[in-house]
Amino acid sequence: MDQIRIRGGNPLHGTIQIGGAKNAALPLMAACLLSDEPLVLSNLPHLADIATMTNLLSELGVNVAMNGSAPGGHAGRTFKLDAAKTTDTIAPYDLVRKMRASVLVLGPLLARQGRARVSLPGGCAIGTRPVDLHLKALEQLGAEIELAEGYIDARAEAGLTGGHIVFPTVTVGGTENILMAATLARGDTVIGNAAREPEIGDLAKCLCAMGAEIDGIGSDTLRVRGVERLHGAGHAVLPDRIETGTYAVAAAITGGEVLLKGARTDLIEAVIDVLGQVGVRFDDGPDGLRVSRTNGGLTGVDLMTEPYPGFPTDMQAQFMALMTVANGASMITETIFENRFMHVPELHRMGADINVQGRSAIVRGNQKLSGAPVMATDLRASVSLVLAGLAAQGETLVNRVYHLDRGYERLEEKLSACGADIERVRS
Repeated sequence: MDQIRIRGGNPLHGTIQIGGAKNAALPLMAACLLSDEPLVLSNLPHLADIATMTNLLSELGVNVAMNGSAPGGHAGRTFKLDAAKTTDTIAPYDLVRKMRASVLVLGPLLARQGRARVSLPGGCAIGTRPVDLHLKALEQLGAEIELAEGYIDARAEAGLTGGHIVFPTVTVGGTENILMAATLARGDTVIGNAAREPEIGDLAKCLCAMGAEIDGIGSDTLRVRGVERLHGAGHAVLPDRIETGTYAVAAAITGGEVLLKGARTDLIEAVIDVLGQVGVRFDDGPDGLRVSRTNGGLTGVDLMTEPYPGFPTDMQAQFMALMTVANGASMITETIFENRFMHVPELHRMGADINVQGRSAIVRGNQKLSGAPVMATDLRASVSLVLAGLAAQGETLVNRVYHLDRGYERLEEKLSACGADIERVRS
């Protein structure tokens, strides 16, 4: 397996292009299953998860073609997804096990084809992320669902019917799945306690461009008036707010200054607020966000992850790496996933002082990190180790970097271009 080798101590200076959001691109790709006309998506990131979703859609009969004549199309960032001849409704285990977001094909398949057989999903081992909320909501729309042999067997041969759904807890994937399914259901659907993440708003805007009728975009209550069919459309994926936040931490943890080209402040307001308290400066300009430390040092700040618009759980590990070198102590409380501190033992190997107590971690900062061999356990944990390596003395070797490739495009190239001593070691 590939490894990432880092020799720390270099402040970052330069420009990093922020790519399209993985967490927006995946449901957008699944939305092509709702129409027999092509959906053209631009600003797609080059990531392993995008390749997995492409393979899954191809397995279902979707014709996926790169549009080389479109802006950025020559780089494979524009796909034309044509589901006109989709006949297969089985999403097999071999593909779904690689990525939990694969379950997002369930709602669209059921809504348009009246049936779906989707393997129970896999992905990062960061705790229980059950799909039962998806399934119960689909049942409220009239679907018949059985679980057998590791698969979800769903049927709605007479079509789905609108209903009033209130999620007991906020679920991003559940909101996306039901939102897509409801666009073709008969009558009106109300989705209460809906997730408010920008990626859901991006999906809703794309669905509206395809002919869906959706009110309440950006709020916790979505109202969908079902239509008979959706047509083709073109849509640009919004910039990745987690990549933006990650590289902002990279600039701060190394004491450098980086322009995050294409980044949008409205997508990361909670991150900007917290990092501002830590001692990180953000200057919003026409090309993006310029990030640097303020004149003082970094200060430890307490943090609690929350559903959007709160501080995102996908930035928790990166923030923890930053707190290891900040002055004072900080307490980080994880409220979204129950097993998302797996990076802590690896940070310990680098000299971090972190004590985990249940869902909270106490970080005593101002530590001098030292390079060490470390093991990535999930996507965001892996990048936290890279960030720690950038600040550490000596050499850090990050193993199992296939996790990184699921969510960060050309990470070592982007960091190297800003002065980091980082390289990929091919196996």
